[in-house]
Amino acid sequence: MVAAWQRGPEASDYPPGLTRLTRPPRLDGRGALPAAPAVAIVGSRAASAAALATATALAAHAAARGWCVVSGGAIGVDSAAHRGALAAGGATVVVLGTGLDVVYPERNRGLYTEVVEAGGALVSMFRRGQPPRRGHFVARNAVIAAWAEAVVVVAAERGSGSLSTAAAARRLGVGVAAVAGTAGADALIRAGASAVASGADLERVLAGEAVRPTRRDLDDDERALWEALAAAPDGDAVALAGVLGWRAAAVAAALDELCDAGWARALPGDRYAAIA
Repeated sequence: MVAAWQRGPEASDYPPGLTRLTRPPRLDGRGALPAAPAVAIVGSRAASAAALATATALAAHAAARGWCVVSGGAIGVDSAAHRGALAAGGATVVVLGTGLDVVYPERNRGLYTEVVEAGGALVSMFRRGQPPRRGHFVARNAVIAAWAEAVVVVAAERGSGSLSTAAAARRLGVGVAAVAGTAGADALIRAGASAVASGADLERVLAGEAVRPTRRDLDDDERALWEALAAAPDGDAVALAGVLGWRAAAVAAALDELCDAGWARALPGDRYAAIA
């Protein structure tokens, strides 16, 4: 078995992104800490086959271009991301939500062995013997976000734990991207996250670009709403309903459609901004 190690912020190979955290954790790990820049690819445990294929492909694309793929080792999207990096001959890091000596989920025991043998690492911020707990995963997600140059959410329903990774990334100034097609991921895109649909999109995100959804043409009602939104001083959805004479529920639904079409983005407080 590969020997375990511990690293603190004073170590020369300590992941530099973790110093973004208020209290950079001491890492307990096994394997090699890759020096390559990292991208986090995360998502639902119950993702569709299409989402898993997308996670695998994006991870392989990034790994083949020298990026380390960081994720949480969960079943679903996380595992697909780790396997995609391995398939491309690249490096991947599993950030555990348990102590280093606790294999969770048990079905990923073989995957974790592959990660270490391929030159990647298993790391934990928790003491040995710590079991999986909800609070552990939230804290773990912040470490994943800090480690990476960008966080890509491949599939997430509302309330998905992977959305906490995206939220942590935003707090830390790390770029956020998502693959459209699930409620949580679509909400991230409406709120301004980059929209990733291909390896080329991912490359643009990793280069620091904002990638907006592909726009479709607007119908007459959508065009009227977009024009009202563009002229609105604060993008308030209720005020827009008054301007247009529409029911508030109809305006809310149409605003979501504008966001999905790439013509608007959501702001806090039920406000929206037009994208020219």
